[in-house]
Amino acid sequence: MSTARHILLIIGGGIAAYKASELIRLIKKAGMTVRCVLTESGAQFVTPMTLAALSENEVHTTLWSLKDEAEMGHIQLSREADLVVVCPATANLLAKMAGGIADDLATTLLLATDTPVLAVPAMNVRMWEHAATQRNLEQLKADGIAIMPPDEGDMACGEYGPGRLPDPEAIMAEISRRLGDGSGTTLDTASELGPNPLDGQPAFAPDAHRPLHGRHVLITAGPTREPIDPVRYIANRSSGRQGFAIAAAAAEAGADVTLVAGPVHLPTPAGVMRVDVETAREMEAAVHAALPADIAIMVAAVADWRAAENADQKIKKKGDAPPPLKLAENPDILAGLANHKARPGLLIGFAAETENIAEHARAKLARKGCDWIVANDVSGDVMGGDENSVHIITAEGSEIWERLPKPEVARRLVEKISTTITEEN
Repeated sequence: MSTARHILLIIGGGIAAYKASELIRLIKKAGMTVRCVLTESGAQFVTPMTLAALSENEVHTTLWSLKDEAEMGHIQLSREADLVVVCPATANLLAKMAGGIADDLATTLLLATDTPVLAVPAMNVRMWEHAATQRNLEQLKADGIAIMPPDEGDMACGEYGPGRLPDPEAIMAEISRRLGDGSGTTLDTASELGPNPLDGQPAFAPDAHRPLHGRHVLITAGPTREPIDPVRYIANRSSGRQGFAIAAAAAEAGADVTLVAGPVHLPTPAGVMRVDVETAREMEAAVHAALPADIAIMVAAVADWRAAENADQKIKKKGDAPPPLKLAENPDILAGLANHKARPGLLIGFAAETENIAEHARAKLARKGCDWIVANDVSGDVMGGDENSVHIITAEGSEIWERLPKPEVARRLVEKISTTITEEN
């Protein structure tokens, strides 16, 4: 069975549609297969024959093809893909997607698909900056659609500004990043581009706007599970929600985000590359494999201990006395990263505390060798709840953020990181 990735490319009706030909060539060169859906407007700029010759597949143009609906159907067309790419995504297409309109083949399959979707907008600068378009983009992000921001530059209409389609090479790099970076890491593509945990919070403005653009941010989240036998394990109550919210906020700020996640049932934030692990040692290996990184935020609640011996079979009761459980210490991922030869420029640790929050956090800052400690009071329902209260401890001092929704904590933390990075440069 072929393991080649499958791309469904939807081509909207804008002058930038001519770049679709080069994008198809790059997709094929990467060893992926590509099927094209060409809108009626898109056919004004590029022909089905050209796309068919380049993709080596039939080009689909209408919802009313008896042959296509009998043999494949618009729903099956999208479900065979690993990623649906809308390029160029015109203002009209974005508006229809945001409104749930399904009046042609492209919009119908977009409404019917459960496959991750990447939209690459291209339009006149005035259209891009219009309140309606920005409102539609926010709705699409909230719906879990990944948006690749347009470039800024000269346009075919003679104007200058944001709205220009990125170069095909950049789009191809974004496609590859979302399907896996080629390092052998297996990603769960069914959940890779899930809803944004920022829960409707205002997005960072485009461009400058995107203060972490070009930065690689490495984040850990969730608990680890340390097996005792095939049915039992040592774990904790971490939900991963704070770490996932920080990953979403960092991606919104323009960063390339790698999220190393323990065993949690959360959708991957849009624009984030996720690596799933279970144990502390697996998390450590994944963190080191993701280096180098400009910024590392170690949010995960890593188990301090693991069973020294993992039984191959379920441990049975023998008499009234419980069997002894010998423990071994897990690696200290944060301290190890502080001493790593590829230490991130800004290293942030998290501390889950129930008392003497600031005092314990200052001690951890000195002990671990990181730059900041974000200490959160996990008494009550914090580990599984919607809100968090944190102390930010640095060498320069500390600040307290009273109880806030976790998405807001994430956004404020990313803003503080962005400001710090900017000031240092």
